[in-house]
Amino acid sequence: MPKSPRYLLIGSLEAYSGKSATILGIAHQLKAKGLDIAYGKPLAGGWGQSQMDDNDGDVQFVAQTLGLEDNRLQPTLLTLDNETVQKRLLGEDTIDYRQQLSEQTQQQGGDLVILEGSGTLDEGKLFDLSLHQITHTIRAAVLLVARFRSLLLLDGLIAAKEQLQNHLLGVVINDVPPDQIETIETLVRPFLEKRGIKLFGILPSSKLLRSVSVGELVKQLKADVLCRPDRLDLMVESLTIGAMNVNSALKYFRARHNMAVVTGGDRTDLQLAALETSTQCLILTGHIPPSKSIISRAEDLEIPILSVDLDTLSTVEIVDRAFGQVRLHEPIKYQYVCQMIKEHFDCDRLLAELGLEPAGAIS
Repeated sequence: MPKSPRYLLIGSLEAYSGKSATILGIAHQLKAKGLDIAYGKPLAGGWGQSQMDDNDGDVQFVAQTLGLEDNRLQPTLLTLDNETVQKRLLGEDTIDYRQQLSEQTQQQGGDLVILEGSGTLDEGKLFDLSLHQITHTIRAAVLLVARFRSLLLLDGLIAAKEQLQNHLLGVVINDVPPDQIETIETLVRPFLEKRGIKLFGILPSSKLLRSVSVGELVKQLKADVLCRPDRLDLMVESLTIGAMNVNSALKYFRARHNMAVVTGGDRTDLQLAALETSTQCLILTGHIPPSKSIISRAEDLEIPILSVDLDTLSTVEIVDRAFGQVRLHEPIKYQYVCQMIKEHFDCDRLLAELGLEPAGAIS
């Protein structure tokens, strides 16, 4: 009879903490060590869910990126949204999701099943699928990914330890500014370890990981691409509004890097200034077509121009939201994450704590 796999549940204190990136990076390292990895996302949707999110697409992206067969994927049990909550409240949904999860566990093969938790510790409690309930149902070890905003994150980690107790294997602190890494190492690490919370990794901030592809902006803005549709893979790190005089704009543009510039279609002077600086795309509002000279210059410089049927404020709100909810679907981000986990995450310690041994490195 084949042995049952170990379960590692990767959760977070808040949505968009970097769970998916951490999972991909860790799974890549463990597969390289010869482990048979499976993946699942029991509870999809939830807090922070937006039009950018596509849970089926996310699961398939992980599966394809890691080269997982169908029998190494655990199906999602429930998508948490207003409709599913209402059905539960009305008594139309009486499914025992913990029982379903338990049955999935009994059928799953592999050495290690990595499950992606929902946005917070409590999400899914109405359906008996909170992080704590999943942990008890399948006897999973929990690794929390915490985005660093300040040292106040310690309150949340201590509370999580009290709730999860010995099921909490440890934490990864993500998105740490360079000037805070030493503080995490010298103050936070010993504080956490003394309280039985192992710190497996300190992941530095990355402009690349917080960037958004021009293609994603096209999708979110429902934009028309006026030129260079072959360069929608360019990554945008910042947003600039071109609404000032051209001299002020040039000084401002030169101080930014890999930006998207939002300006009116009639502002030829600002468009030209943006094209001569570190611009990844122009986003033109007002449905006024740019001049032929601007199109020609953008073609030469390989900078896409997008046209949107939105006002400037609405455009900026959508782009800002895209930066706040970045996805990992660009290959360059995946490659970066794998390298970052290799350098800043202790996979050997994770394996030891899980009671697993490498099966032999894969070249």
